[in-house]
Amino acid sequence: MTLDDSWFTEIYDEQGAAFSLSTTSRLHEERSTYQHIEVFETRGFGRLLTLDGMVMLTGRDNFIYHEMMTHPALFSHAAPKKVLIIGGGDCGCLLEVLKHPGVERADLADIDERVTRVCEQYFPELCASNDDPRAFLNFADGIKWVEDAPGGAYDVIIIDSTDPVGQAARLFAQEFYAACFHALGADGILVVQSESPLFHGELIHAIAGRMRGAGFASTESLYYPQCSYPSGWWSATMARRDGRRHWFRESDAGAKRFATRYYNAGIHRAALTEPEFMAQGAGRPDAPR
Repeated sequence: MTLDDSWFTEIYDEQGAAFSLSTTSRLHEERSTYQHIEVFETRGFGRLLTLDGMVMLTGRDNFIYHEMMTHPALFSHAAPKKVLIIGGGDCGCLLEVLKHPGVERADLADIDERVTRVCEQYFPELCASNDDPRAFLNFADGIKWVEDAPGGAYDVIIIDSTDPVGQAARLFAQEFYAACFHALGADGILVVQSESPLFHGELIHAIAGRMRGAGFASTESLYYPQCSYPSGWWSATMARRDGRRHWFRESDAGAKRFATRYYNAGIHRAALTEPEFMAQGAGRPDAPR
């Protein structure tokens, strides 16, 4: 990350690329026990949250990520009642999960309470459901939370993690997916943010393989735009215990009783369409065939 005069820049050195936003002020800065937290006001993207110099969300485009990390998975389960979110301290995924009236309990397990408290102050729109009686905020190690969960405790588990570096790399391991498999019911669904297909195609294939190695019967990835993340193109990968690949409650999604800004049944169907280079097993579109 660099901050040169009024520009915040995140550099993707391995890709020879970068993403920049024009800022007008730094609203907050602190070093929590776990990471460096900053909030900026930008000229065109609303407020910007960064952790350790990496973009986590902007006010302008975070709704795409949060909706695609939650609604496809919840509509792909016949009747989701108990949901676990690992990470997600900004509470945007929690907000979207609790739009589903059938959800009876949503546990959030994030190790860094300061991220949530900062977002409550600077991104109150994302934290609007934190006081919902169905919401339970737990500031704890998400991996241990899953490992300690009783078998079949959850219908859907959402891994809203940072990039797979440092401690977060443990959230992308097959052993962790196996713990999630145990914590899910017979028709349970696991969904993880799985990075950019353009930059990290090999990782997406690896995640799917690890999920199947952990016992899940099927996997599928959803692709969607995300302007402020590396390459501007992102993915979420779902794993199902019951193997019903590409099935979702399409009529319910089409007649949903809550507002979204990006997700709908058509978007859901389209997001499941795999780019040719991914379907052919190439990690990058320029990889030799």
